[in-house]
Amino acid sequence: MANTPQAKKRIRRNQARAVVNGNRVGRIRTFIKKVEAALAAGDKAAATTALAEAQPELARGVAKGVLHRNTASRKFSRLTKRLATLG
Repeated sequence: MANTPQAKKRIRRNQARAVVNGNRVGRIRTFIKKVEAALAAGDKAAATTALAEAQPELARGVAKGVLHRNTASRKFSRLTKRLATLG
């Protein structure tokens, strides 16, 4: 249990940041799911636009520290590869 004031404040801050970061990760997952849904449907045009929208979200997740840069790079690479094989 936290005894010092700064430890108590740190707990409050961590809880608040966890909510923000969770929302950020959820938003990234939503963008990725849009790309995957378009790929599954075989719609190359929709998949291309969805991938173009997902890429900045992945980059923003890396910049904000909720995703590792290699994770974002791997996800984008695999989605791009799947899009290339679609055509």
